[in-house]
Amino acid sequence: MDMEFTAEDLAFRDEVRAWIKSAYDPQLKAQMAQSKNGYLDKAGQVAWQKKLYERGWIAPDWPVEYGGPGWTQSQRYIFNMETSAAGCPIVSPMGLKMVAPVIMKFGTQEQKDKFLPPILRSDVWWCQGYSEPGSGSDLASLQMKAERDGDHYVLNGSKIWTTHAQWADWIFCLVRTSVEKNRQDGISFVLVPMTTPGITIQALPTLDGPLEGQQEVNQVFFDNVRVPVENRIGEEGKGWTYAKYLLEFERGNAYAPGLKHQLAKTKRIASIETSEGDRLIDDPDFQRKLAALEIRIEALNMTELRVFSRAAAGQAIGPASSMLKCQGSEAQQAITELTLEAVGAYAAPFIQDTWAEIQGRSNAPRPSPDYAGPAAPSYFNYRKTSIYAGSNEIQRNIMAKMVLGL
Repeated sequence: MDMEFTAEDLAFRDEVRAWIKSAYDPQLKAQMAQSKNGYLDKAGQVAWQKKLYERGWIAPDWPVEYGGPGWTQSQRYIFNMETSAAGCPIVSPMGLKMVAPVIMKFGTQEQKDKFLPPILRSDVWWCQGYSEPGSGSDLASLQMKAERDGDHYVLNGSKIWTTHAQWADWIFCLVRTSVEKNRQDGISFVLVPMTTPGITIQALPTLDGPLEGQQEVNQVFFDNVRVPVENRIGEEGKGWTYAKYLLEFERGNAYAPGLKHQLAKTKRIASIETSEGDRLIDDPDFQRKLAALEIRIEALNMTELRVFSRAAAGQAIGPASSMLKCQGSEAQQAITELTLEAVGAYAAPFIQDTWAEIQGRSNAPRPSPDYAGPAAPSYFNYRKTSIYAGSNEIQRNIMAKMVLGL
């Protein structure tokens, strides 16, 4: 892996920076600065993703034949770093980074033609139907039934922790089409329009205090929901194989670019806030914590580069995705803890909707500087990162089994 950028790479970096300067307008930038989880509301998110689509940069990891830009690994790295450094929104992963790769690899040509173009254009919003009450990290124990009735499956059950289901047009679901001795068998992967009769969405309140309609997670109920068999991806009963393939993309994200941006924000806050009359950034104990996190993030950055270089050469990410997920999610939590420490007492007046506060839509005066408002909501929101996509305890079991042979 060559870590030196070529002249072409440096020219591409300048191109990305120039595009961000023109495309990332002040409204989106101000709204993003108040985000507690790296995303905007649906309108803002779609607006940003359509800008990326128009430039041809919405899907860096997609093959050229499906609309990807055909970038080298170094160009992907530069793009991730530059967009993260500028504080750009994270692209919603459910469609572009999760279900799309499954459709590409296991879907029929008709399914590829139907689903991939609108995913690329961000015309369709997706959500993920994996976890169920009692079947989270132990996903193989899922119970939602899909019984065959002619050319349809009839779905009954529920999915939980469904991110932004209230905005979704489609949901990709793991369902049980048969009961087998091996729990991983008998699971199928189906695509379901959210407008199908029998689907009900119930918001789930969380510690970070989302407002109605802006909640992050939901429970989705299925009551005799009829889904055409043609919406099944791949073979019946082989959904566990497709689910594991998808989870490599969900878990094997590039964490380091975003972590570097988050840590830079924490440093800026610490250079403003004081402790006993001195800048917090000059406090030896705080400096030690910053240094430890910087080392941790740089180590993760190099690991990600090695892993993704192998992936670019055609090798599967495999159990390395579990390692990236553990290290990345725990570093995210550590940064939110340090940010909370940096803002100090300003975090105490908890603000549910920091964007509404900064626009003056709230009747109460804003009790803290703009940078302090998202600190507590982000801290509470990021408690989820070591649990979703398979808890970190499960990830360590995977590494012990698949890497160490225990």
